[in-house]
Amino acid sequence: MTTPVPPPSAFLEVERLVVDILEADPALSTTLVAVEPPADFDGTAAAVLVNRRGGAWIGDLHVDEPLIELEVYGPDKATAHTLANAGRRALLAAAGRTYGTNLITDVVEQDGPRWLPDYLYAAANRYVCVLKVAVTVY
Repeated sequence: MTTPVPPPSAFLEVERLVVDILEADPALSTTLVAVEPPADFDGTAAAVLVNRRGGAWIGDLHVDEPLIELEVYGPDKATAHTLANAGRRALLAAAGRTYGTNLITDVVEQDGPRWLPDYLYAAANRYVCVLKVAVTVY
């Protein structure tokens, strides 16, 4: 019988890792990619906000499987949709790549881009999608 690996005391900074992946993508080069919006954000600028929405630690495999939500904004609905597709494509393409001491073993879309009005920013054009990212932690 193997000794179970205890869960980490804190999950890896997967939001920061996803921000780095998206910022490196040429299709998002003029888009704000962040974990939190700037103070003057009103929902009309091109932006991708990255949020961890749960997930699970699989101790025996040393794998973190967070659910990553991308909130994607644009000056109009069409631009927001284009940026949402760029964000999901960039994250899906990260599967099999190593970033520092983390290997992204798999990325699976859980909820494709869907139009979702934003109650914080009345003028916002927003799409939201959720992807499960399997990260092996070394």
